Amino acid sequence: MTSSTLAPLSDPALRPPQDYLGLAALLRRNLAGTDLAPLCQELIQRATDDPDDAGSLMDAAVIFQFHGNPALALQLQQEALSLRRHFRVPATRPVALRLLALMAPGELMANVPIECLLEDSDVELNIYYATAGEADEIDPAALPEHDLLFVAIGESAANRTILDAWRPYLADWHRPVLNDPRHLERVARDRAAQCLRALPGIAMPPTLRIDRAQLEQRTLPAGVDFPLIVRPLDSHAGHDLYKVDDAAALADVLAAMPGDDFFVSCFIDYRSADGLFRKYRVILVDGQPFACHMGVSSDWMIHYLNAGMADSPAKRAEEAAFMAGFDTGFAVRHAAALAAIHRGIGLDYLGIDCAETADGRLLIFEVDPAMVVHAMDPVDLYPYKQAPMHKLFAAFRALLFRTAQGGTGAAR
Repeated sequence: MTSSTLAPLSDPALRPPQDYLGLAALLRRNLAGTDLAPLCQELIQRATDDPDDAGSLMDAAVIFQFHGNPALALQLQQEALSLRRHFRVPATRPVALRLLALMAPGELMANVPIECLLEDSDVELNIYYATAGEADEIDPAALPEHDLLFVAIGESAANRTILDAWRPYLADWHRPVLNDPRHLERVARDRAAQCLRALPGIAMPPTLRIDRAQLEQRTLPAGVDFPLIVRPLDSHAGHDLYKVDDAAALADVLAAMPGDDFFVSCFIDYRSADGLFRKYRVILVDGQPFACHMGVSSDWMIHYLNAGMADSPAKRAEEAAFMAGFDTGFAVRHAAALAAIHRGIGLDYLGIDCAETADGRLLIFEVDPAMVVHAMDPVDLYPYKQAPMHKLFAAFRALLFRTAQGGTGAAR
């Protein structure tokens, strides 16, 4: 498709990029314990004084998400996007590559946290917030100049209409494209289970989409039995996630859960011999695995922030050993499984939350490019994280340059 055949874009999409602080700068301050309330007030005042200041609204929206006020955050974000859809995070070094990231409106986990991957970088990051309503208006010539495009939109029901609208254009884009949206639908929980569960070295129970009426009638599909894992569609980070041991408990869980459609799968007990649960986050960059973190907990539902890693030198020592020996240990043990996941999903950048079963298989909880990845944990507590994370970031940067140089519009 050529720009001459397309209708003009609406004003917010046509307006040039506006610089803003962005996720990485704000997240670093938040994780360091900085009180962001004064900055948030300042940003709101700036936007009040200058009705064209969409960047301050976007930054304030991020802070309100940190502070647990998603409704106000999304309201500010929508106000910002009504002004413009282009934003820019300037490079901190002389620019060697211009990256355009395609994102979707929504909460922080709606998109790949690409700003965190490019901290202190020579990559100029332009971000364009896409919408489904522009399906007949997309004009590549109206977007910022770029050497390649990265689809940073995460898979979700809310984002599918946006991805569907953009897919025909991205299939014939005038610059190289990373994370082809034609493959992104494979990371949906039910589709991922279909793609991965039969692959060598992998354990992943079937994940089925079941409506509330079926669950209330206890009509479970063949092969699905208690104990169950039940969660609403598009739930992440353990929100409204339940382990259900029997039919009686299911009624109580359904009464507490929102929505009418759920993902249901069988629970696999992945406790280690010492009775503790261990969950790993691994990132695949062009198929190469990198350690992101490891959580150790007595609770089956592990999230890094609730695993008590900061309070336990023993847990941190185990995580440090995992990260230091990742290339010769975990990555070797699961090389076939990780390679199969890369082939099966087909994304250039992908996150994996997983564990190890007693028989040595890789137990997959979720595959998703929009997982949280950063190098902002306190260095005094987690000194061992800096080298592995910067190794991951260097591989991501190398992927960007390699892709740009291999296609039309090679990087300068």
